[in-house]
Amino acid sequence: MAVVGVDFGTLHSKIGVARHRGIDIIVNEVSNRQTPSLVSFGPKQRSIGESAKTLETSNFRNTVGSLKRLIGRTYSDPEIQEVEKKFTHVNLVDVNGTVGAKVNYLGEQRAFSATQLVGMYLAKLRDIAAKELKTGVTDIVIAVPGWYTDIQRRAVLDAAQIANLNVLRLINDTTAIALGYGITKSDLPEADNPRHVVFVDVGHSSLSVSVVAFSKGLLQVKSTAYDRHAGGRDIDYALIQHFATEFKKKYGIDVLSSPKAMFRLGAGCDRVKKVLSANTESPLNVESIMNDIDATSKLNRDEYEALISGFLDRITAPIEQALADSGLTLDQIDAVELVGGCTRIPAVRAKIQAVFGGKPLSTTLNQDEAAARGATFACAMLSPVFRVREFTIQDITPYDIKVQWERDPSTGADVEEDTELIVFPKGNNIPSTKVLTFYRKAAFDLEARYALPDMLPGGINPWIARFTAKSVPPPVPGSTSPDKVADLTSVKVKTRMNLHGVLSFEQAYYEEIEEREEPAAMDVDGEEPPKKKRIVKKKDIPFVWGNSSLETPVLDQLKQAEAEMYAADKLVMDTEDRKNALEEYVYDTRGKLDDKYAPFVQSGEKEKLLVALQEAEDWLYTDEGEDATKSAYVARLDTLKVLGDPVTNRYRESESRSYNISQLRDTINSYTAQATSGDEKFAHIDEKDKQSIVEKCATIQQWLDDMVARQSEKPKNVDPVLKGSEISKKREEIVYFATPILTRPKPKPPKVDTPPASETPKSGQQTPAPDQPPTADAPKDNGPSEMDVD
Repeated sequence: MAVVGVDFGTLHSKIGVARHRGIDIIVNEVSNRQTPSLVSFGPKQRSIGESAKTLETSNFRNTVGSLKRLIGRTYSDPEIQEVEKKFTHVNLVDVNGTVGAKVNYLGEQRAFSATQLVGMYLAKLRDIAAKELKTGVTDIVIAVPGWYTDIQRRAVLDAAQIANLNVLRLINDTTAIALGYGITKSDLPEADNPRHVVFVDVGHSSLSVSVVAFSKGLLQVKSTAYDRHAGGRDIDYALIQHFATEFKKKYGIDVLSSPKAMFRLGAGCDRVKKVLSANTESPLNVESIMNDIDATSKLNRDEYEALISGFLDRITAPIEQALADSGLTLDQIDAVELVGGCTRIPAVRAKIQAVFGGKPLSTTLNQDEAAARGATFACAMLSPVFRVREFTIQDITPYDIKVQWERDPSTGADVEEDTELIVFPKGNNIPSTKVLTFYRKAAFDLEARYALPDMLPGGINPWIARFTAKSVPPPVPGSTSPDKVADLTSVKVKTRMNLHGVLSFEQAYYEEIEEREEPAAMDVDGEEPPKKKRIVKKKDIPFVWGNSSLETPVLDQLKQAEAEMYAADKLVMDTEDRKNALEEYVYDTRGKLDDKYAPFVQSGEKEKLLVALQEAEDWLYTDEGEDATKSAYVARLDTLKVLGDPVTNRYRESESRSYNISQLRDTINSYTAQATSGDEKFAHIDEKDKQSIVEKCATIQQWLDDMVARQSEKPKNVDPVLKGSEISKKREEIVYFATPILTRPKPKPPKVDTPPASETPKSGQQTPAPDQPPTADAPKDNGPSEMDVD
């Protein structure tokens, strides 16, 4: 069973795997430790991850990024229209009520929802992990932003199902970071005096802060706060705008009008950002940015910090909010840990440090991989394969969640009744279960919603789930509170916030109270009256409930579509592989015919082979050969090998013949020497058997000498009479014949019966007659016996 954790990022994602020696962040097919979060569509296949990155500039209209920012959102969401469109060049559209992308795939326009796109991407990460682990991957833990709502989390879970992945847990990224920090610490204090650590994560698209209390075996999240639009991409955008304005004046070009030019400038700005993290000035050189112009500029750190001042000013608010919600003072904070690539920027670190009054900042964690490591630890904790140190995670909800309902008219107008209740307040522990009690006599509905919609990301719908009790039985004695209407039944509804941070309705039931008499113990003064025992029985009430997850038929349809696209991609890759194999064979064989293969090919063979190679090359570069099927490439290659294999086989036989002959001669000499050595360890072996080994070796020696002589008379350009496979068989023949004889064990020495020494019989004993066995009056000594002690 594989143990895999994924840090699902806006720009890149990292994959962690658990091995018996610890947690490893694995590399992808091009040996990078992070995989671009991109899906690209082309006329023949999809490209995902690294292959999509290579197409991002040339195929930008059909390459989708920012998957983490799109999933679970609607097309009309203000954050999609006003923010995300700035960072993508693909055509965003509405797909069945959610945001998606319209792309050109296989020569036609197709629309895919963000959930489908994430499913495609997760399937790629699954394959990378499976290749590394050399086993199938199904169970996984995914680190997602803590500010994700119920609808976004359910969309990620749906995407994982499309990729045939079983998500053991959606873990908040800051919680994953804290887990990776705490689970390896052996010096954590007791629970009454926890260590308080603030984690500040400034990533590519957002800023997250969490205050966590650590004690032995426990991680308790005290508070969290976020800025969903303060990250590295905002810095890149500010730099692109700055240099685009400069180049318009300097070169008369409008970089913002050309997506390709923006990609080239963006790559240059990323380099400037990294250089200025360690230097006070950085040059910018962009070759052929547009219109064959090579653009150059430079930027110093003061100018840089002025350009990103808006981003820098947003850093302090979420940190101050998290501290306030935690109820801790600065003196109670033991450490401040920085995570995320943007925390390498000196101005960012200075802003963070200022909030903590100059307290030292720590970077003991890997700033890029901490979340992936924590997610992998979480997966190992949930897996039966690994034994992980006992460590409890107490995460919290980021938003208030309420349950609301309509007033029941049967209670009467004079009865006051609330119509909503905050069930999971902000900061409530995850996982958590609550039981709500309602007094009803008929079917009723409940609705779960976020209590403060303004606190949610963008225009996300605050609706979470709807519950309907289909029928309510009449009340039973003792099931209704005295202050309620007598004909109402007390209905209990169990709702749960699970490990993923999503809400569910688990059960609806009412209680029947039954009294049973139990016989009492006998009193010395007489009989006591029987005692009555109250037995509470839970009786289920039928209910249905719905949420934002995809319905099973829709999910099955999307899984089928993904399977078909996956199979089509594999066929294209296999076809391309066979095409490359054919092309390689043409050039490789042609080049060797006048070199290595020259002594081994006859003139007629060479002419036929050269003609066939030329025909294959000409066909490859025609329209037919360019887009042929896999079977067509295989057939062409097989045809060439019929002509070429005799030549290559002669060459290979000639190259390996000397080695094979030497191996056989060594074997012959070794077994002959052992059979004739007179060594003591072979003294027990019959001389006839030893002689048979000598004769076998002599026979094969004679065969080898004859075959070598015959082979030496043959020219190199005809098929050999002495082949390596035959030599190997003769060597095995000797080994299998001689080894059982030479390893035959020595016979055991014969057992000699020693007569027993004469003994003087004790008083009262008789010596048995010589022809009679001794009597068996005395028990045999079978070891110590047991005694029963009363």
